[in-house]
Amino acid sequence: MKAAQRLLELAAREGVRACFANPGTSEMHLVAALDAVPAIRPVLCLFEGVAAGAADGYGRMAQSPALTLLHLGPGLSNASANLHNAFRAKTPIVSLIGEHATYHRANNPPLASDIASLARPVSAWLKTAAHPRELLTLGQEAIAAARESGPAALVLPADVAWSEEEPAAAPAVRSAHTACDITSLDDAARALGPNSVLLLGGRLLSQEACAAAERIGERSGVLVLIETFPARVRRAGAGAGLKRLPYLSEMASAVLANAQTLILAGAAHPVAFFALPGRPEQLAPAQARVIELVAPGADPEHALRALAETTKASKPAVRRLAAPPARPATNGVIDPGALAQCIAAMLPADAIVCDESNTAGLYCYEAAADAAPHDWLTLTGGSIGIGLPLAVGAAIACPDRRVVALEADGSALYTIQSLWTQAREGLNVTNVILNNGAYAILRLEMMRAGVNQRSEAAAALFDLRRPAIDFCEIARGFGVPSQRVHTPAGLAAALETSFAAEGPSLIEVMLP
Repeated sequence: MKAAQRLLELAAREGVRACFANPGTSEMHLVAALDAVPAIRPVLCLFEGVAAGAADGYGRMAQSPALTLLHLGPGLSNASANLHNAFRAKTPIVSLIGEHATYHRANNPPLASDIASLARPVSAWLKTAAHPRELLTLGQEAIAAARESGPAALVLPADVAWSEEEPAAAPAVRSAHTACDITSLDDAARALGPNSVLLLGGRLLSQEACAAAERIGERSGVLVLIETFPARVRRAGAGAGLKRLPYLSEMASAVLANAQTLILAGAAHPVAFFALPGRPEQLAPAQARVIELVAPGADPEHALRALAETTKASKPAVRRLAAPPARPATNGVIDPGALAQCIAAMLPADAIVCDESNTAGLYCYEAAADAAPHDWLTLTGGSIGIGLPLAVGAAIACPDRRVVALEADGSALYTIQSLWTQAREGLNVTNVILNNGAYAILRLEMMRAGVNQRSEAAAALFDLRRPAIDFCEIARGFGVPSQRVHTPAGLAAALETSFAAEGPSLIEVMLP
């Protein structure tokens, strides 16, 4: 199995430090080869959706590729929902997907499938190794592509992986990354003003990028917004108060209604998540001029700093910090406002928030603008079930930081197996499960679709209380300590206890 070992050695030399896996028979030689490459940490996930989401969280925080190890087409299919989120975030991931031995495919074995067709929609790069000699070249290409463009998929037939033939040495692969051109920089500088919008996005909105954008806004009057679901935002100092474009299309289009120019800095052109009767599809005015300062998904920091210098907005923005949020001491119900206040007040310094809170956590992001410095990760592709796995990967990438998974109850159930990996790996994750006993987001979307009459089918399909789900018992079954809270004061106390302890915990927040 020299081929498998050499591939993993290459990955280690390239800085890969984690492999999130749910392997099968066709990947056994890759599993065995991990013993010879101790620099790569193998992390067992009980479901491929957890493995993909964890690799996403790792890649977003480490800004370096992780590996996933997936079993044939069905394993890849199980991972696809969270690979979709990673694809939208352009997260650096290299998925090693096992395939039947080349000579066995003609027999049409039960697990045979068209892996390339399954992988293509969630892959920025995709190739299948046909022979051991090309394995390192393909591995090098996959890693380079993941760094540049997002998830890469390398399909590995079993006989290629177990081969004792030495692969040919991999040539160096040059990055194709280019900075913004001077034309778009000058155009953007001239377009800045009260009737323009500067929309930020990309893999990472660093503290420096956000601060530069804040300065540009103060200097020129341009409206500065962050895309609705950013991959990662560092929130500290002057730029921490930047707002996100609203999720609801009618609200977002109202915010952008007066935009004569839309300047995109790492963000895609804003469109509605869904087409709905009577609702806008394109969120910016049709006549608005669009200037792409930085390509969608690319790092906007350099361009924003250059734009700040060009517009003489180099003086640091002075942000009037509000008083830190007060710790709730009430014994009332936990409504969205109380939840937001509690999270903002209790968040420890340098925490990482993995936010899949949907409806109940609506106000948490803005409330945390004046909290201790932290990073905020969101649901980039809209495929639910990302929050808990994202927290797994973030905690492995940043073991000295507390991770807070802010998670809706329905979404948590898609990948609840993440708790087992958190316990097995001893990860410092505080899982905050917001239990309102429903797919509440679907109730909202049904009304927005114009269906307002009572629907027995909807009542049945959106309800999670028959029977009620006991997240505390589920957590304990996976080896994670848990407690249930009903009041803001109880939640604050539970968070304080969790943040002070090593390892994972779960707090079930009972919402009205």
